[in-house]
Amino acid sequence: MDKLDKNFDTRPWGSFEVIDIGPNYQVKRITVLPGKRLSLQSHKHRKEHWIVANGDAEVEIDGEIKNLKISQSIDIPLGSIHRLSNNTNSELIIIEIQFGEYLGEDDIIRYEDDYSRV
Repeated sequence: MDKLDKNFDTRPWGSFEVIDIGPNYQVKRITVLPGKRLSLQSHKHRKEHWIVANGDAEVEIDGEIKNLKISQSIDIPLGSIHRLSNNTNSELIIIEIQFGEYLGEDDIIRYEDDYSRV
């Protein structure tokens, strides 16, 4: 997909692209750069399912840490405080499936952020 496409977005930790959208679901390909992590966050309107496509992921859900390898997956329940981290020297690629009645990017409540985003 062209990086100028409206479905592609660059973030301080890497990038994501929306690869499918349907009624009450959205699928994203998330790339986390080496040594980077997403904000500690929760969502009011969606739950998520993460599948590791490449690399090793550290996932924090409500204070519990789990490490996932290629082909492993995890559910992020609605309202859970969570974070995805890449503590390796290789890119981490996650396939994220979001489920909910509202899937906008503004449904993010940040508790901690390495990049000073609100």
